[in-house]
Amino acid sequence: MLLTRLYYRCKRFVPWRIRLVLRQIHARRILRNCEGFWPIQESAGRKPPGWPGWPDGKRFALVLTHDVEGQRGLDRVKQLAEMEKALGFRSSFNFIPEGEYTVSAALRRWLTDRGFEVGVHDLHHDGHLFSSSKGFRRKAEQINNYLEEWDAVGFRSAFMLRNLEWIQKLNIRYDASTFDTDPFEPEPYGVETIYPFYVEGDNGQEGYVELPYTLPQDSTLFLLLRHAKFQRIWQEKLNWIAGCGGMALLNVHPDYVAFGGKSHSSNYPADLYWEFLSWLKQEHAGKYWHVLPAEVARFIRSIAPMKERADQGFQSLADVGAGIAFSK
Repeated sequence: MLLTRLYYRCKRFVPWRIRLVLRQIHARRILRNCEGFWPIQESAGRKPPGWPGWPDGKRFALVLTHDVEGQRGLDRVKQLAEMEKALGFRSSFNFIPEGEYTVSAALRRWLTDRGFEVGVHDLHHDGHLFSSSKGFRRKAEQINNYLEEWDAVGFRSAFMLRNLEWIQKLNIRYDASTFDTDPFEPEPYGVETIYPFYVEGDNGQEGYVELPYTLPQDSTLFLLLRHAKFQRIWQEKLNWIAGCGGMALLNVHPDYVAFGGKSHSSNYPADLYWEFLSWLKQEHAGKYWHVLPAEVARFIRSIAPMKERADQGFQSLADVGAGIAFSK
C-alpha cells in the first residue's frame, strides 16, 4: 500500500502513454502467474448460505455499469447508452463529482428518463480517498452532498481502492468497489464471491449491499492485455457465472470505447462490446435477470438470510501481483 500511495502521488507527473506502457508490462507479468484464479476462481462460485435464487426463477443476474473518467468518456455517454438501449439493455453510469469534467443535470436527467441509473464515482479520482480516516470523513460529507443532489444511491471508488468499514459513512444503498478476483488491480485481493452481499452497519449505522464486479474490466482486456481475442474471456466467464447462478456485473469505461471504427492504443472498437451484448442476448435469452444495480441492492436487502457478510476471506489474493499495479 505504501508503494501504491507513492504511485498516486507521482502519477500526475508521468505522461499517460508512459503509464500505459508500464501498466501493460506489469499486466503481462501478472498474466503469467494467475492461472487457477483468474479470470475464474472456482471457490467464488459457492452459493451463500440460505441463498433463495434470483427473482422470477432466472438463472443468473446481469448488471451493466460504467465509470466515466474524463471528458472523452463524458462525450461518449449518450452513444454508449443508445447502443445498449438498441439491444434492450440498461446500465448505471458513475460520474466523478469533482474531476476534469462537469456532469450536467440535463445529462443525468437524460439518462434516468431513459431508464438508466446515475451513481457517484469517488470524489476527485486521484487515489487518495482512503489515505486517512480524517480525510475520508471530510470527503464523505462532500460525497453525500452529491449523492443527495444527484438522487443517487450507489458508489464506486477510484481504482477499486476500498475500505468497507469506512464506506458506511456514505449514504448509499450499495457500493461497487470490489470484485471476485482481479490480480490486475492496485489492491489485488478480492471478496471471492460472484454474489452480492450485505455489509452490516456498525454502532447503529445502516448497512449497505456490496456488488462486486465479476467480469474483467474492459480496460484490462483491451488496453493492458491488448488483444481482441480476450473478448472470449467475457463469454467464458459469463457462461461459468450462469452455471453457478451468480451475478454477472460488468464495468465498461466509455473513455476507452471508440465509435465509428477509430481505435488506437487508448481505445478499443465499440463493436467488441456490441458483439458481446448481442451474443449474450442470443445465447442466454430468457435466463438472466437484467436490472440496474439499485434493484439488485433492493432485492438483497429484502432477503433475511443474506444480511451478513459473505463467509469468504477478503485477503486471500493479497500476494497476487505483488508490487504496484500501475493503475489508470
